[in-house]
Amino acid sequence: MGRPRILILGGTSEARLLAAALASRDDCDVMLSLAGRTEKPAVQPVPVRIGGFGGAAALADFLTAGGYHLLIDATHPFAERISANAAFAAEVTGIAAVALRRPEWQREAGDRWREVQSIAVAIEALGPSPRHVFLATGRQGAHHAEAAPQHHYLVRSVDSVEPPLALDHVDYLLDRGPFTLEGECDLLRQHHIDVIVAKNSGGAATYAKIEAARLLGIEVMMVARAPASAVTAVDTVEAALAAIDHLFPPAMKRGV
Repeated sequence: MGRPRILILGGTSEARLLAAALASRDDCDVMLSLAGRTEKPAVQPVPVRIGGFGGAAALADFLTAGGYHLLIDATHPFAERISANAAFAAEVTGIAAVALRRPEWQREAGDRWREVQSIAVAIEALGPSPRHVFLATGRQGAHHAEAAPQHHYLVRSVDSVEPPLALDHVDYLLDRGPFTLEGECDLLRQHHIDVIVAKNSGGAATYAKIEAARLLGIEVMMVARAPASAVTAVDTVEAALAAIDHLFPPAMKRGV
């Protein structure tokens, strides 16, 4: 086999860092695939493909046609559909696959978490009395708030929620992490937030809101991750690089 060809399904900071590490070694050919949901994605260190594949079978066809040797699923922990498609494509093509998943946040002393299985369940669990809700789940799934119009919502996302929510009491904030503890505390106080709806995404970039909630005694509706796919998983970029070196020892030697 010549130079290993690697397809990274990205959209996370870990995907970008892994791509940069592989690019600097110059012992493999890397393509980074982005779903295209973000209007202005960050600059990437390797060639980029933007847009969906059209399903699991189409992803399998893309891997085969491109002569890829390894598929790395470094998508967001809540991108369940593409992760399922990746697992299917790897199985039917026989191509090696690795999932890069940052660890979940863990409950600490002082956290007021209520673990729920979905955004919809979180919205229902807010109860009938009006509350001031920080909906920190991004624009994907924000429409679930329409089921409980009695609350006041602050919705933060990288891109605009389109169409706008059919709610009387909603404010929008366009922003991208990383966020600071001081900034998140100020935001929660300014909007009189008494509950946060958040996904257990893990990582440092958006953890400050969880720290701020702990500091201010604010309840968090924590949306749990779906069960992981059967693909071999690692939780750091370093571990992903080690897995690649294990799969392709000659590539490791050429990178020395």
